[in-house]
Amino acid sequence: MTMKGWRLLPLLASAALLLSACSSTPGPSSAGGGQMSGSSLSGPIVEQRWNLLLVGTDERLSMSETPYFQIAKDGKVSGYDGCNRFTGEVTLGDSQRIAFSELATTRMACPQMADAKRVTDMMETAYRYLIDHDRLVFFGPDSRVLGGWREGK
Repeated sequence: MTMKGWRLLPLLASAALLLSACSSTPGPSSAGGGQMSGSSLSGPIVEQRWNLLLVGTDERLSMSETPYFQIAKDGKVSGYDGCNRFTGEVTLGDSQRIAFSELATTRMACPQMADAKRVTDMMETAYRYLIDHDRLVFFGPDSRVLGGWREGK
């Protein structure tokens, strides 16, 4: 594990502890970052570019171009998985709940296809998120850390 990975572990551990204390039952959406029918998304995760930092708690992928994604106010998500561009939809809910759906990509072959699939799999599996300054961490339904992203330009 690199020194940067070690510095991220306390954040990830405290985030996992915080999320394990949250109810795993999704509640009704609210204006505090949720999505209601006919409304737009808002919050710190929306209209930002998020660049892949880590897969899991400490694995960095070495790709020619860094994977990233962006969420628009209308709930559309777009990005790059390391091989191909993708689009889809996202729903945000109470308690930092997140659900990506209908992710579609061209899946053109590239040398890092397996790693690109790990990026989109992380997104499809994401259940909750936590933002700490310029970092975004995705957690699975079992509160396991799926990966981390950094706010980018």
